[in-house]
Amino acid sequence: HIYDIIRHEKPEGVIVQLGGQTALKLAEKLTKYGVKIIGTSFEALDLAEDRGSFSSLLKENNIPFPEFGVAESADQALTLADELDFPILVRPSYVLGGQGMKIVINKEDLVEHVVDLLRKIPNNKLLLDHYLDGAIEAEADAICDADGNVYIIGIMEHIEPCGVHSGDSNATLPAFNLGDLVMQQIIDHTNTIATKLNTVGLINIQFAIKNDIVYIIEANPRASRTVPFIAKAYKEPYVNYATKVMLGEKKVTDFDFNPQLEGYAIKQPVFSFNKFPNVDKTLGPEMKSTGESILFIDSLKDDDFYDLYSKRKMYLSK
Repeated sequence: HIYDIIRHEKPEGVIVQLGGQTALKLAEKLTKYGVKIIGTSFEALDLAEDRGSFSSLLKENNIPFPEFGVAESADQALTLADELDFPILVRPSYVLGGQGMKIVINKEDLVEHVVDLLRKIPNNKLLLDHYLDGAIEAEADAICDADGNVYIIGIMEHIEPCGVHSGDSNATLPAFNLGDLVMQQIIDHTNTIATKLNTVGLINIQFAIKNDIVYIIEANPRASRTVPFIAKAYKEPYVNYATKVMLGEKKVTDFDFNPQLEGYAIKQPVFSFNKFPNVDKTLGPEMKSTGESILFIDSLKDDDFYDLYSKRKMYLSK
């Protein structure tokens, strides 16, 4: 259907990075059909999505990431498990909303989940990561231009522990409990990854922080759900800026960025459990929220923040 529209409209090109994972999945076919991808190229998008190739890029640039391996069968997964140690996060490539992701804690769990995934998503490579238990999760969104100029539009710290899907986490802008050393690592890693992936436009990077070391969970060279949240919180039209960068009309250095936020903005997930009473309500790597809202607070002394923070460890499901 999209190709029919393209043939009818004859556009100069298409922007895929504002359409979430669904649009990214179409990038390969669009490229094969000779449709110009505006902004980050399909090759760069594919490098970030192929978790094995992406981890190799991190290794070349001395950026920490959880130990991992790629498996295409239950036997390969069992062999890898001996090297990685449990708990292990099992996840397929090219999925939306953490579909099929699970933290497994023993070999029986592992085999059962791998066999189930290969049945549901055949011919998909599975990535096994050593799960950093007890880590803090954070994420950064940035705009990068073709000359490698990077501007970080926001760094957010999650209230829930690492392992709860980012869409299900309460996330605070700006970060509220990360020291200068950790923040500097996040800034350095964001700049390096954005440029090494040849990003043109938006990128979102997720981090796990343990013992003051910042590990990379994943990078998405597209607008994440956090971009409209950050734009609203800081009163800045970041999507507008990123689109002009993608079109080649502007460089990152051409904009007069002026974010404005007094206190903190908290991105809060919205769930529809009342409509789906039989759904397991415990949170984990698979996303269960159906929307989100913003909570503005003047300071960390706010009662709502205390309430959120006091419940932060209650919901993680293995």
